[in-house]
Amino acid sequence: MRPISTPNAPKPVAAYAQGIIAGGFLFTAGQVGLDPATGALVDGGLEAQAQRALDNVRAVVTAAGLSIADIVKVTLYLTDMSRFPAVNTLYERFLEGHRPARTTVGVSALYGGSLVEVDAIAAMRDH
Repeated sequence: MRPISTPNAPKPVAAYAQGIIAGGFLFTAGQVGLDPATGALVDGGLEAQAQRALDNVRAVVTAAGLSIADIVKVTLYLTDMSRFPAVNTLYERFLEGHRPARTTVGVSALYGGSLVEVDAIAAMRDH
């Protein structure tokens, strides 16, 4: 197992890695809309938080030497499922035409008042 760390995603707020490579896959930690520079939740509501969370996932994937096209599974957690269409629009743009498997889960609360959280699994390329 190899941990992945990047200054381009928020520092972990507890005992976990931003990502772990194991068994030929990268597993990202759940990412919320925290700004990596300040550690604070971004302003602007759900859309801003979702975009920042997706950018944070991208940063971890990139730090592992992978791209969005290597993602095989994504899980989205939303505190308000009625806002799914807005998040889905951002998500589709994030994927750049790629279509991994996905699960979307409605939850009652997320870390620090976050409205959305995203995690991903990416397949390591053969080198």
